[in-house]
Amino acid sequence: ADTVEDEMEMATVRHRPEALELLEAQSKFTKKELQILYRGFKNCPSGVVNEETFKEIYSQFFPQGDSTTYAHFLFNAFDTDHNGSVSFEDFVTGLSILLRGTVQEKLNWAFNLYDINKDGYITKEEMLDIMKAIYDMMGKCTYPVLKEDAPRQHVETFFQKMDKNKDGVVTIDEFIESCQK
Repeated sequence: ADTVEDEMEMATVRHRPEALELLEAQSKFTKKELQILYRGFKNCPSGVVNEETFKEIYSQFFPQGDSTTYAHFLFNAFDTDHNGSVSFEDFVTGLSILLRGTVQEKLNWAFNLYDINKDGYITKEEMLDIMKAIYDMMGKCTYPVLKEDAPRQHVETFFQKMDKNKDGVVTIDEFIESCQK
């Protein structure tokens, strides 16, 4: 009866997710895990999460800082078709990679997060934007207290390790090769 009820629950949503079997085949989650994930997700009446809602949810995890900018970057990484909303399928796909993907899949996902303009390269400006967003999210209450130029120093260190040919950008190959070392 529980399974029938879950199936009915899935079918009554305005944005009807793909069949559970299809999602199960495309992700690394079991049917039961997908049902549990969906129970949390369906609190959004439309069945999709827009960026503002995503930011509100994400900010609850980082009450001591401002997670707005980082949540924006994260939202764009989950919104793979760039339609301004994250569907249950988008969410499951991203979560499946982050939690159960291969190292290669996780690194591709991370690269996509850092490549803000999606041109296939991570620039120092993009990495600095991400670093500043992370520092903002962590808040001013970190210990030890961070210096003002800490994000820039992190970016310089990142590029010294990652930018193998010293051309000022990090490609997916440079990123993966460096991370695997």
